[in-house]
Amino acid sequence: MTVANRIETGTKINVNQLNLYYGENHALHNIDLSIEQNTIAALIGPSGCGKSTFLRTLNRMNDLIENVRINGDIIIDGQNIYDPTTDVVSLRKKVGMVFQRPNPFPMSIYDNIAYGPRIHGIKKKAVLDEIVERSLQQAALWDEVKDRLDKSALGLSGGQQQRLCIARLLAVEPDVLLMDEPTSALDPISTLKVEELTQVLKDKYTIIIVTHNMQQAARISDYTSFFLNGVLVESDKTDKIFTTPSDQRTEDYITGRFG
Repeated sequence: MTVANRIETGTKINVNQLNLYYGENHALHNIDLSIEQNTIAALIGPSGCGKSTFLRTLNRMNDLIENVRINGDIIIDGQNIYDPTTDVVSLRKKVGMVFQRPNPFPMSIYDNIAYGPRIHGIKKKAVLDEIVERSLQQAALWDEVKDRLDKSALGLSGGQQQRLCIARLLAVEPDVLLMDEPTSALDPISTLKVEELTQVLKDKYTIIIVTHNMQQAARISDYTSFFLNGVLVESDKTDKIFTTPSDQRTEDYITGRFG
């Protein structure tokens, strides 16, 4: 299957004829893509090909950039997120993002996790305690930090900080996790922990991950989409993309002929 929409039972996200412009620069061209619920979808391609730009359209982070213009539809759970009536704050709670470098807040581990729930009106300590423990458990971090929740999050290792950022995201109970090269700044052991974590989390969440590491895409994703020069060249099951891609450009990239 190439770029034609993959619309099946359990589809979480449908992207239809999406175009994005930075001023006069046409950065994304007529993107059509469907992403199934409770799967991991990897976005691959060379630097500057539109992967991260596309990822940011899924929770309207590009709205924060001057001179960005977007047309087309992104439907999440049947709702067009670019409809003028969309509550962007609620959207970003539902579709959260983990960035390339860990960005814990300069506060305690506990307060990092409790920050989002507090913003959304949860004040009772017993409820916050439960959310903090559950979120850290989900992020496979609880056993490592449970005895130092009052310590600064900045004292954690890079890998622990990234899992803390994932836990902070989980605390507000999103549906979709966007991950923009979440392991590129991590050592191999921390990378493995984050990869193992994604396999557990996909039972509850839909995960879209940008990665330059094609071995990582092959290891952890169910579907892979190859971007080149702002165009979605091909999207299919990961096994198919990495063994018998439909487009020669995909094969050339995967085999290292460019990129």
